[in-house]
Amino acid sequence: MALPKTMKALVAYSKDSYKLEREFLVPTCGPDDIIIKTEACGICAGDLKCYHGAAMFWGDESQPEWVKPPFIPGHEFLGRVVETGDNVTEYKYGDRITADQIVPCGKCRFCRNGHYWMCQPHNTFGFQSDNNGGMAEYVRYPKTAVISRVPEDMALEKALLIEPYGCSKHAVDRAQIQCDDVVVISGSGTLGLGMVTYARMKNPRKLIVLDMKDDRLEKAKEFGADIVMNPGKENVVKNTLDLTDGYGCDIYIEATGHPSSVKQGLSMIRKLGRFVEFSVFGEETKVDWSIIGDRKELDVLGSHLSPYCFPFVIDNIENGNLKTDGVVTHMFDLDDWEEAFELASGKKGDLKVAFKF
Repeated sequence: MALPKTMKALVAYSKDSYKLEREFLVPTCGPDDIIIKTEACGICAGDLKCYHGAAMFWGDESQPEWVKPPFIPGHEFLGRVVETGDNVTEYKYGDRITADQIVPCGKCRFCRNGHYWMCQPHNTFGFQSDNNGGMAEYVRYPKTAVISRVPEDMALEKALLIEPYGCSKHAVDRAQIQCDDVVVISGSGTLGLGMVTYARMKNPRKLIVLDMKDDRLEKAKEFGADIVMNPGKENVVKNTLDLTDGYGCDIYIEATGHPSSVKQGLSMIRKLGRFVEFSVFGEETKVDWSIIGDRKELDVLGSHLSPYCFPFVIDNIENGNLKTDGVVTHMFDLDDWEEAFELASGKKGDLKVAFKF
């Protein structure tokens, strides 16, 4: 079946110019490529921070521009195969698939030693013109895309969480949770909730979740948190110290992207504790590094993307071990992208907001 020549797409031309195009060219399928018809695409905090001009995307006096405009945003997407290149044998028309955000080169040092998610060129869907994202009717998967099959009967509201929950899983895996650990997860948005439901599978001694919104804390309890606290209403550092005989939590996972959450974590984590930083920040964060070194000798670990996580996440969303109910709160037509971006900010209490095609 011949594809149309043009499609509807949201296009970022600069940090000050995002436009809905109705006649954007449909991607061409090369001999090693796959073209999918997009089924849906979630809006990530990274998409929002890029839209609002964060320097880590658009550059500033201390860092170069990372994005490559014009590009189509969106990396939390899935769809069905509508065209394959001559060299593609594993996938066929109609297959339902998704892919990791990273498009590894397959040649650099990191790709060769298995750390493909840290690929040196670091091309990703949704931020560069040669790897356009899912806020469009059609998307091209190149040869090196890390593709996973999506079950035919998986509800769209669940399938949309494969990519964010993959990121959640990697962050929790970095924390190396043991059964006698007191774990604090700061932030119970979509990614935080993914961490909560997966961390619950690790069965820590206590799973504590922090958020400024009480409705999100209720969802965290539903997903497996033992204790929830609102830093805007109570002294969460003192409470955590009181709960741990003054020592502090064993593990702190930061999933808010707010500088105050970093300082909060350094105050409530015990000596020799493990601090996992997941978030994308919209501004620089300053902390007293003597806490990390001289005072507490902490392990500070970063978490990036979702390497090797999709198969586990897909299986455990499907069997119900990873809870998803109520996380996708709104789906929009791409025509209403400005309203969707506004709700995706969480200002009105929404969690995951997505476009449905």
